[in-house]
Amino acid sequence: MIQGFTAHIATIDGARVAYSIGGPDGGALPPLLLLHGFPQTRAMWGHIAPELAKDRRVICADLRGYGASEKPQTMPEHSFRAMGADLLGLMSHLGHRRFDLVGHDRGARTAHRMALDAPERIRSLTVMDIVPTHLLLDDLNRHVAKGYYHWFFLAQPAPFPETMILHDPDAFYESCLLGWGAARLEDFDPAQLEAYRAAWRDPAVTGGMCNDYRAALAVDFDHDAADLARPVTCPALVLYGAEGAMASAYDVPATWAARCTDMRAEAITGGHFFPDTNPAATLAALKAFLPS
Repeated sequence: MIQGFTAHIATIDGARVAYSIGGPDGGALPPLLLLHGFPQTRAMWGHIAPELAKDRRVICADLRGYGASEKPQTMPEHSFRAMGADLLGLMSHLGHRRFDLVGHDRGARTAHRMALDAPERIRSLTVMDIVPTHLLLDDLNRHVAKGYYHWFFLAQPAPFPETMILHDPDAFYESCLLGWGAARLEDFDPAQLEAYRAAWRDPAVTGGMCNDYRAALAVDFDHDAADLARPVTCPALVLYGAEGAMASAYDVPATWAARCTDMRAEAITGGHFFPDTNPAATLAALKAFLPS
């Protein structure tokens, strides 16, 4: 799936966590955890992870509900806190107490929650193309609601969205890949695209992704509301697509400024899926930021 990486399954507190790992164990730089977003899998890091793994241990994991990881039956078990607990447990299982953390989309929201829940574990945080969950939902405007309608469609009670999506999962999920700015289907690596398709054609994955979005409205919003006064204290990098939906609706760095004590930000040419469509620029930004 990722060149030079080996694929594994770990059981963390009874939950299955699928991950790929590469790079030297005990290398020159600290370990790094990479988290994908919707509607993808850890395959999204195929052009980025091998370069980062030249001098550090790199772990790419499937989020709970996605790919080959655990897909619990109840909605609250898909909260960002639950996802983050899986991944903190995975890194402990692999012998890594402190590590650098990078996430895109849902992976970035999970990473933000991890940095709040376990600040002693996270050396640095990179979030890609998101504004804070609480801000997006609490200050929703019509432009964001139109562009990000899937938040509210996927959050509808089961089995309504699942039934609609599974009628033609490729049509729905590919519309998501192309719908948030500056992307064509041919911009995606064919092998990575096939990995995404193989995952989202599984009804259990669609159910897991719907539960992820249900939990955002029913669980994660309240978790974030309770933590509005708690900033991320580790060094943080905010990357966002210069032509993406978030950049068109928000001053993305400004949405994070009060939530981080040490933050830098950079726009990457492309839309929401710039790690797929512009991996070289994404990699350069990560290398420039990640602490040695």
